[in-house]
Amino acid sequence: MSLVYILVFPGFLFLSISGMFLEYVDRKLYAKMQNRVGPPWFQPFADFVKLLAKENLVPGKGKKIMFRILPFFALAAIATSIIYIPVWGTNALFSFNGDIIVVLYLLSIPTLTFFLAGYSSQSLFSLIGAVRTLTQFFAYEVPLFLAFLSAALLAGSWSISDISAFYNHNHWYWLFNIIGFGVSMVALLGKLEKVPFDIPEAETEIVGGTFTEYSGKLLAMFRLAIDIEVVVCAALVAAVFLPFGMDLHPALVFVLFIVKVLFIVALLSLLRTVFARLRIDQMVDFCWKYIAPLSFLQLIVNIIVQGIKI
Repeated sequence: MSLVYILVFPGFLFLSISGMFLEYVDRKLYAKMQNRVGPPWFQPFADFVKLLAKENLVPGKGKKIMFRILPFFALAAIATSIIYIPVWGTNALFSFNGDIIVVLYLLSIPTLTFFLAGYSSQSLFSLIGAVRTLTQFFAYEVPLFLAFLSAALLAGSWSISDISAFYNHNHWYWLFNIIGFGVSMVALLGKLEKVPFDIPEAETEIVGGTFTEYSGKLLAMFRLAIDIEVVVCAALVAAVFLPFGMDLHPALVFVLFIVKVLFIVALLSLLRTVFARLRIDQMVDFCWKYIAPLSFLQLIVNIIVQGIKI
């Protein structure tokens, strides 16, 4: 059964299907907000199949072994993280005290593989995209970590399942995490490299950035990893900041989980519709001048509330 959980549900197969579906939802909402038609529902799946049918091209001067294996590292790290996040109740498939640290670590691995992918390509556009990816990483990662860990501090546990259970039974404590929720949503735009933080793959500037030299099955694996990353990040935000109705029937909890994930994706689509792309220096300044102080404020608030609660 563990193998079924990992490979089918809530593992790889479920993540792949839901990731492609959320890509469609995101692109469709983004198009509607810009008064465009948008893609048909099968477009993400068709793009994936088309890439699988194409040839893998490796740059002559690139680091060939690293170039080929990095997409699978990104995919494995993202797919693994879902087993620690509650999907149909307050308990995750595998849970232990400290799993939120593991999930945040696993979510950092794809970004590092993106950087290494650009470096191993040895292309000018890829190298510029790789440097931008790593620069963004150091800008948004600290506020993102602080937002989640502040909620964990108030809940008195480093387990995502325990955090969800705490806020599910103590709804009014959620009000103290509103700042953290806002910080996490903005930071996720950077993590998922969406407008206004799509700087590493700005098509009008550096073609495709990190993935300029990727094609065929390797690019398909990276695209799939990014789609699954959206699902996992939205699920993590839902589990930590929106853990409502978690004690209902498992089927209803799962339906509620889908609704929460769709809400978070819709909110991300709205944010990237409203804003224009920033320069990399503007992005770093914004994160360290505004987002990081807000995340520290969230941490201080939760420390005070935790002291009063004790």
